[in-house]
This record gives sequence, structure tokens and C-alpha cells, in this order.
Amino acid sequence: MEDHPSLKPGNQARQSPTSETNRPVAQDRPIAKFDGFPGGELRFSSVPDLFFAELLPAMDDLAELKITLHAVWVRQREGRQVMTQAELATDETLMRGLAAVSDDPEQALVDGLARAVTRGSLLQATIESEIGPQDVYVLNSQGGRQALVRIQSGQVGAAGAKVVDRPPVEPRPNIFELYEDNIGLLSPILADQLRDAEASYPADWVEEAFRIAVTNNVRKWRYIQAILERWASKGRGDDEIGGRDTEAKRRWYTDEEFEIFFEH
Repeated sequence: MEDHPSLKPGNQARQSPTSETNRPVAQDRPIAKFDGFPGGELRFSSVPDLFFAELLPAMDDLAELKITLHAVWVRQREGRQVMTQAELATDETLMRGLAAVSDDPEQALVDGLARAVTRGSLLQATIESEIGPQDVYVLNSQGGRQALVRIQSGQVGAAGAKVVDRPPVEPRPNIFELYEDNIGLLSPILADQLRDAEASYPADWVEEAFRIAVTNNVRKWRYIQAILERWASKGRGDDEIGGRDTEAKRRWYTDEEFEIFFEH
């Protein structure tokens, strides 16, 4: 399937990207002020690490970057593998973003899609539909490649290709839930400390530190905080349990460095 000629990125760009000197660019527009992310639960979209390590350093076109990230967002938000060019052209969020970098956002969409296909981050095919030929695009991922093959073989229409390779994500308990479930009632002063810790340390560190405290029966926030501070200054290294259930691992953080928390 990987060697299928219709899926090779180099064969799929139907239009060559427009040069930067020829594309009309939006200029002298004021910077819109962002008020910051609000408090409470926020929805996040996962972006593969390979995007930041390989794709992003190579991209030199804002339209291509915005379109590629939009494709990732659509996949996460709506669970769809396939996008048509027609629906992208009517997507208010995407087109507003392209209008910020070009005075001709429709042409920026055409050029950005062509660049993404040439680079190989997106794959493209033309299919017949009830309204005539349509250009469809998918992320160049395992699920995207499979969806494109199914569409080209007539097994499903463009709207029927859903995400099939995304495992369900279980929400993590926040730090307040961890504290109340494992330590006790919260005080206002302690709530501020927990809030600061949640913003400072990865969620898996916080969960693991609580787990160590419960295992060692030292149900004190200061003990948990000391573990987190040690990881931040010295690294976790061999401290990661990874499911190994030995007595030595279960009895971590009981030496002289943490002795004060057992006595008081």
C-alpha cells in the first residue's frame, strides 16, 4: 500500500506552488490582542512529535503551516480523516487564518495545499461524486493512507472515512482530585500551592508522586512536593517505576533526604 503510485506525494500536486514574490501578502494589519486561555477545562488537540522535529523546521510558508495544523485539528475535533478542497474553502476558521497572511485567501489555500502535498504531509486524490469531481486530502498517516485507499476503491465516500487509528483518551484526574482522593480536604492556602504545582510539573509526574506517597503511607503534600522538586532538579532517571512492582521500588523516598516527612 505504501508503494501505490497514487499515494506518492510527488505525484499528487496538481498545481505548482506560487512563489512568495507573486503571492499577494496582507500587510500592515494590526496585531489582534489575545486575552489568554481561560480557566477551567480546556480541550487540546494532539500533534505528533515528528511534526515539530521534522516538518516544522522545513516549512517556510505560513499558508502551508496553517493548512497542515488545521488538518490535524479537524482530525482530532471531528474524527474525520478526509477533507475536500471545497469544504476547506468554506471553513471560516481556516479562511480567516489564510486571510491574515494573504490578500487572496482562496489562492493561498490552493498554494498551501499544493505545497503540503509536494512535501508529503498531506496526500491528495480526485474522486467522482454526485456533484462532480472533487479533490480530497488526508494527513499522510497510517489512518489517512488507509482512508484514501478505501475512497479510491469505492468502499466509502469521502464523508464516511472516520478516524480509526486514534485510541480513546482517558481524562487525567486534576491535582485537586488527586489530593482529595488520597490525602484529605483542601485548604485555600494549599489550593494555591497545588495550582502552582499543576502548572509547573507534567501531569504524569504529579500522579506518580501521589502514588509514591500513598505507597509509602506518607500522605503529606510537602512530601509529594519534595519528590517533584527532586525530579525537577535531578531528573527522574531510574525513578520511573514503569509498572515494576518490587519492594525496593515501592519503598522509594524513605531515606534520609525524606526522613523528616516520616517523623513529622
